Amino acid sequence: MGNLNDIAETIRANMEDINAARDKAITQSRELIRHCSQCIRAVHRSEWEAVDEKLKVVQSRADELRAVVAGYPELYHSGYTQDALKEVVEAYITYAIIHNHPVPTKAELNVEGSTYLKGLGEAATELRRFILDIMRRPDGDIEEAERLLQWMDEIYGQLITFDFPDALTHGLRRQTDIVRGVLERTRGDLTNSLQQQRLQIALKEFEERMNNG
Repeated sequence: MGNLNDIAETIRANMEDINAARDKAITQSRELIRHCSQCIRAVHRSEWEAVDEKLKVVQSRADELRAVVAGYPELYHSGYTQDALKEVVEAYITYAIIHNHPVPTKAELNVEGSTYLKGLGEAATELRRFILDIMRRPDGDIEEAERLLQWMDEIYGQLITFDFPDALTHGLRRQTDIVRGVLERTRGDLTNSLQQQRLQIALKEFEERMNNG
């Protein structure tokens, strides 16, 4: 009986440690996601000094989160931890694409493969916002919009090649379907915008010829 009590107390102590780490990891995951969102918002606003500072915070908080769940695989692989790290991937990749820098690797971001791929997919959907912003501006850089659309297409083309069970990819198929839908809508929007732009140019040239004739 005494031996069973010792066993139970050991298990209880271990569970208390895990529970304390879990509570801390959940709090840190939420904070990390918030910092990532602020970073992407700063990218949209072209506040590059703020972006650089926020990326440092994101990296630091991501390291802190990993430290909390170190030794607890069930916490590291939990949804809240991986979702937060996925947001880190999205922030870094979005920043790299917008700045036309090399995309950081899975090893550089220190994440699982499925987490990296889902973050990559979310970065692709985030590019739609940049493209729409360009299209709304009278002097929007259409070549830049086309470059970002090519990135969306390339990312989707890579994601669809990962045809593995959901137990390995953890929702990647759903994310890939979302990317496809966003890509199709964005391509259609950009095509319509280009057609309208060409029509306006043609009308302007016609009016000039009529006035000069």
